[in-house]
Amino acid sequence: MSTALEEKTVLCASCDIACQLRAEVDRGRVVRVKAHPNPLLRDNICMKGIYAPKGFAHPDRLVHPLRRKGARGSGEWERVSWDDAMGEIAERLRAVVDEHGPEALAVSTSQWNTSTESGAGRRFLNHLGSPNWISGVALCAGNTAAVNRMVYGWFPFPDFTGTHCIVLFGHNPRRHSWTPIYNGIRKAQQRGAKLIVLDPRRSESAERADLWLPLRPGSDAAMCLGWLNVILREGLYDAEFVREWTVGFEAFADRVSEFPLERVAEITGCEAGRIAEAARLYATAGPSVIPWTPITDQQRNSTSAIRLHAALRAICGYLDVPGGELLNGFNPDVVPETAIEAHDRLPREQKDKQLGSDRHPVFTYRGTAPLAEPTKRVWGHEYANIVMGSYMANPSATFRAMADGVPYPVKAFIVLGNNALLSYANMKLIHRAMLNQDLIVVHEHMMTPTAQLADFVLPGDSWLERPHMMDGFGWSNVIRVSRKAMEPPGECRGVYEFWRDLAHRMGLGEAFPWRTVEELYTQRLRATGMDWETFARTYEIFLPKPAYRKYEQTGFATPSGRVELSSSILRDLGFDPLPYWREAPPADPRFPLELFMGVREDEFFQTGQRFIPELRARKPEPQCYLHPADAAEWRVSEGEWIDVETRAGRVRLQATLRDDMPKGLIRVPHGWWKPEAPQGEGELSGAWAHADAQICPDDDDFLDREQGIPHFKGVPAAIHKLEEARA
Repeated sequence: MSTALEEKTVLCASCDIACQLRAEVDRGRVVRVKAHPNPLLRDNICMKGIYAPKGFAHPDRLVHPLRRKGARGSGEWERVSWDDAMGEIAERLRAVVDEHGPEALAVSTSQWNTSTESGAGRRFLNHLGSPNWISGVALCAGNTAAVNRMVYGWFPFPDFTGTHCIVLFGHNPRRHSWTPIYNGIRKAQQRGAKLIVLDPRRSESAERADLWLPLRPGSDAAMCLGWLNVILREGLYDAEFVREWTVGFEAFADRVSEFPLERVAEITGCEAGRIAEAARLYATAGPSVIPWTPITDQQRNSTSAIRLHAALRAICGYLDVPGGELLNGFNPDVVPETAIEAHDRLPREQKDKQLGSDRHPVFTYRGTAPLAEPTKRVWGHEYANIVMGSYMANPSATFRAMADGVPYPVKAFIVLGNNALLSYANMKLIHRAMLNQDLIVVHEHMMTPTAQLADFVLPGDSWLERPHMMDGFGWSNVIRVSRKAMEPPGECRGVYEFWRDLAHRMGLGEAFPWRTVEELYTQRLRATGMDWETFARTYEIFLPKPAYRKYEQTGFATPSGRVELSSSILRDLGFDPLPYWREAPPADPRFPLELFMGVREDEFFQTGQRFIPELRARKPEPQCYLHPADAAEWRVSEGEWIDVETRAGRVRLQATLRDDMPKGLIRVPHGWWKPEAPQGEGELSGAWAHADAQICPDDDDFLDREQGIPHFKGVPAAIHKLEEARA
């Protein structure tokens, strides 16, 4: 006699999009993940979500706490109890704090682990006294949020449902990558919206575009200045909005005038006429969107390029209008995660110690301090940690402090769901930094290369094994729920449990009165009159009534209350208040090619999922993409193993010839390691052979000045044939 399967609504965390899915549960175990039946959601599922249950059932999944036995990276472990592990972690952390101060603790985490802990990690650090929290969002969306806040006080969210035109700067959403964004774009095109794609390669999105501009990698800021030159010169902007709601327009227009189309065409490699055509289409189409893109996040002119995206939205009148870019703010009925983080508890003298804030302040406490009063005035809270992208330390500065003790020692490192060794620039520095620590704790599913260097590896739960209340990483005011579908295996525990346990052992128990994350969710939902369980049963999606042009009542959450085309914050920090174009360093004949880092493969997200057999079978090896003409010039054959070299190092990849690549440009994948390869210091499961982090430079020539984030789009490179073709 068959028994009907129970279904639970869950939010997928196989990437950072959080698709709403259904989990089928049989006798307490999830046996299948499938699309949500709602017609608006049913297309939002990809192969990573479908195969997630198999990944969580992998025989090599970490299910018990482990303590290092031999030398760091030796691969020798012993099983310990949670109580013993946490007791020793607290003891060793207390010793570090007593000797070096609380700032000697750094934490690296991912969006999803930060989100599912409901602000607990930052709350712990802020009560302890450390400002040194870093995340991959420093290179991806979080930094964009911080820069957007400097322009108009929030990070806008694109309204695909009513937009007239979509502009993709290098971003290439696909059926199995950023799936809801892909579906939103396709639906918008079906009802007549135009698509403009700016991308060096002929991507899938470029194939579908009304206009494709194959700009040179890393030239986004120059392209935007060219668009703005056309829009301002031809009077295609919203003059009333500019007059009433912007500051610095005249100086901004003067800066833009320095970039006539002939100059922009030379910088970007695109025809002047096509640049003008694209600018006119965007400016005259009606409410349009420039969705967030990881490409513009990762350039030496990133701050200027992101500000120029913001300026385009603003001067064309596309801010906070239907079909444009929405300034959502917080959900009025839910305590925001930022409030739980308790940034007000961190003393000013500790905030001033935040690593990197002296040279690269944009997303640090120093850079965001001028936004405190405006954020409180407009959004009701002094802090707004959108996509966890404000109040961060600078990653490169943090790893240098860990490695060399400059400007002060960092001697304890906690990593949660974040394969930190492979997730930032300059892997050699990160490796040296980790070897110099007194304590490394990793909370993970698998024995990643980062975990292999830890003192303690703690087994984490999965998104099928915990409840979750999702607020779009603080970016959206839409609240969505994820039900716990099954119990975690073995001794796996959630991130909130880790932080609460550590807080109580470190004498910070009063800051964590909630015994479980469900109790914390209930606290955040108090305005609804519901506890977590009632809320989760009642709502799958909880959102306020939409409101538009809210700035007409509140102003913008900037020091001036207006859109700051000329930034008072950057001016006061000692930077150019206007967006600019910074030329690349002189050419190096040793590296005649350009490298575009960060290919996101459909099968994997960041450094994850490579242990799932069905996904790995589709992409068994790390592939480097290059044009057939370049392959012929360098005598490289399809499928041949080559070394890709920058001045930072080398990485071994399999050559894949593609005619959609422009000549002279090569693309490498992000985050490759091989879980089946030997573990330990010498190989780190193939990371030393294949991880792109070791060819990502982070010296001054390749850092954005204001943020201090690395340039990944157009790094000088070379390729080399191997004496023996082997993986």
